[in-house]
Amino acid sequence: MTARSTWVVVSSLIAIFLAGAGWVYFDWHDSSEISALAATQELPATTADTVTPLPLVLALDSRKVALGGRLFNDPRLSGDGSVSCAHCHNLDTGGVDRMPRSRGVGGKEGGINAPTVFNSGFNFRQFWDGRAETLEDQIDGPLHNPVEMAGTWPQALAAIAQDQQYNSAFKAIYDDGIQPHNVKDAIATFERSLITPNSRFDRFLRGDQTALNEDEQAGYNLFKQIGCTSCHQGLNIGGNLYQKLGIMEDYFALRGHITETDLGRFNVTKLEQDRYFFKVPTLRNVALTPPYLHDGSAPTLEEVVQVMARFQLGQKLKAADVANIVAFLRTLTGEYSGKPLE
Repeated sequence: MTARSTWVVVSSLIAIFLAGAGWVYFDWHDSSEISALAATQELPATTADTVTPLPLVLALDSRKVALGGRLFNDPRLSGDGSVSCAHCHNLDTGGVDRMPRSRGVGGKEGGINAPTVFNSGFNFRQFWDGRAETLEDQIDGPLHNPVEMAGTWPQALAAIAQDQQYNSAFKAIYDDGIQPHNVKDAIATFERSLITPNSRFDRFLRGDQTALNEDEQAGYNLFKQIGCTSCHQGLNIGGNLYQKLGIMEDYFALRGHITETDLGRFNVTKLEQDRYFFKVPTLRNVALTPPYLHDGSAPTLEEVVQVMARFQLGQKLKAADVANIVAFLRTLTGEYSGKPLE
């Protein structure tokens, strides 16, 4: 193997690791199999340069958005009429309930921290373990979960069918009226409307260099340099891949008290290689969505930054570096319906 070929192979493996796979997959080939293009061209740009701003508007059916918004806030979908989608995904508190683990009907505590509903339409899968491919598919989960909404479709449909406004709205939009797939379509359309564009960071990405101050820009540069963008990139600054929690150190061995929820993607696939893998969460509006991680174990941004640096990147950050990264993360708070989120 020539020196150039060796460099290409080693550099490619490093790039795979930095791309966030969490594992380095070795695929052995003789150097003669490496294409001339790979040996002569520069490697592709890393994901550090693929963070993109949110669109300012989306083209959605306004009738479905309005109907879905009402359903999203309607506790009659739950078994005892007490819990709505908004119960755990409060739009006034960053699209979450700000509890380590959400509580459903009768105050029952769930096993996981509620992810934000804002910008959820940009996620490649739904739930921490990715078990739902779409927002429509996701709705069945909490509705049927005995700890969350503890409902059934017959019960939910019967409840809303007693409301004449619902009957009129469904009849106007859907040929077959009040049906589970139409309820899910309306709620999912509303959830897709929950975009939060025009954060200061988005304005910075669009060319306004004054949108971020010196500390915030230093935090963004460090965020890229230490490898955070290997997982947190793209339109949603996350939400587009799975990653193992505890790449550099065993997070769960140190934390202890492992639960079924902690197994992550393994619960869906039953593949050992998926144990402790989770969908990478979006970082948009992250300053508004404490506590952090699937187990809600990090109450502040400062703490979760240090946890991620240690367990995902093998880094021990200085206090000033943590402060700058946190300052950058606070610039990811956007606007909803033209008003800044708080």
